[in-house]
Amino acid sequence: MKNTIYTILILSLSFFTACTTDFEEKNTNPNAPVSVQPGLLLRQVIYDFGEQMSYEGFAAGDLLSQHRTALDFNLFDRHALKSPQLGGNPWPVFYTNLRDNELLLKQAQEVETFKVYEGPALILKAYMAQGLTDLFGDIPYFEAFNGIDGTVTAPYDAQEDIYLAEGGILDNLDQGIAAINAYSGAVALEGDLFFEGDLSKWVQFANSLKLKALMRISNQEDVAAAIASIYAEGNFITTNADNAVFDFTSSAPNSFRFAQLRAGDFNNFVLSETMEDILTDLDDDRISVFFRPFANSTSGEFNGLINGIDASQTSIEPANYSLAGTLFRENTAQLDANFMTAWETHFILAEAAEKGFINADAETLYNQGVQLAFDYWLTDLPADYLTGSAAYHAAGTKPIQQIITQKWIANLINGYEGWIEWRRTGFPEFRPVAASLNDGIIPVRMPYPAEEQALNADNYQAAAAATNDNSLNSPVWWDN
Repeated sequence: MKNTIYTILILSLSFFTACTTDFEEKNTNPNAPVSVQPGLLLRQVIYDFGEQMSYEGFAAGDLLSQHRTALDFNLFDRHALKSPQLGGNPWPVFYTNLRDNELLLKQAQEVETFKVYEGPALILKAYMAQGLTDLFGDIPYFEAFNGIDGTVTAPYDAQEDIYLAEGGILDNLDQGIAAINAYSGAVALEGDLFFEGDLSKWVQFANSLKLKALMRISNQEDVAAAIASIYAEGNFITTNADNAVFDFTSSAPNSFRFAQLRAGDFNNFVLSETMEDILTDLDDDRISVFFRPFANSTSGEFNGLINGIDASQTSIEPANYSLAGTLFRENTAQLDANFMTAWETHFILAEAAEKGFINADAETLYNQGVQLAFDYWLTDLPADYLTGSAAYHAAGTKPIQQIITQKWIANLINGYEGWIEWRRTGFPEFRPVAASLNDGIIPVRMPYPAEEQALNADNYQAAAAATNDNSLNSPVWWDN
């Protein structure tokens, strides 16, 4: 992880839910600037999305993926996903940043001087759109990001089209790569928190995202040839030095946001029993980076709590459970906002090799992914780690189980990725929550938020009907 200090300009971009024929004329400040410089927009989108989704990952994603559990204010941990508390409402994070990114994309496509931003904007659009549709399924997409110039009550589009149609995820990644390869101007890319303006690394980022998107839909589509083509070209993220990440700082305003909250909120989140068992069974030293020995421990032990307790009926002593490690509060300068990494790319390729999509040694790719993941999380890889319970062919396990479990471990605080991969593969094995508010069923999608029902009622009703009344248990397209 790098240590980079930067200044963020926070932009205020407003989107409206109703208008009149002379609304724009009456509500435009003649003394205000009519546009934002693209470098500032790019910086804002990368930072705001990464910062907010890292917060969401800690406070909600890690609960769904059973990395952590919550001691109180835990309706979300009990799978009442329509009742977000400290986190659990990523919808506005996605739409605000997708709309800001659309402004950047339009500038790049309409102003020749800004052409250098077109490729990165298309790649970011694909990245955020995938995260959004993977959580919710069908979403407003093709008409959804032009609230300033067009409709603000967009219809819901099918997830299959969002992945596969023109202007969708895979097409935008291809178009983004093409725009970068075609760019021959002299204007440098500014505001790039990932790669400091290195466009070649944006192409690597896009190819790793293509691998991820293709693997995500591999139960529905024949993706083998497309994955094999990317692998043969070899132009994807291969080292941690090329990761699409940016660094938090050690203090506000650019430190990890959850670390800035009062101690009571931070200490509400402790090691999950699921995570404890998996890391303990693997004899995985990352447990001491991710968590702290519990306060009442006499010899540095770690202790996890089952997810989804009924806090009103269960007496919990916080000192008996392991809190988040110092990396997430005292030492956030060593923590990243993670968009795409070499370890995730290697685990995707290991799965592709195991399934016969590419001609490569799956075990070698897996071992490389584990090493990269340990390095990323600032932990030395024990010499015997890959010959014990974490071995690719460890007794009583399947190679796919090993791959996804290692990916799941490393995806701590990375949005909702651990839960999404569990939905796709069933690994690792999750425990039933203690006091479920979803009939004991682990959810397989996020529900559309209440504001959609209020502000986009007709389109919401159609989408809700297609998901059994906006059910948490209605699988998305790629999960069918």
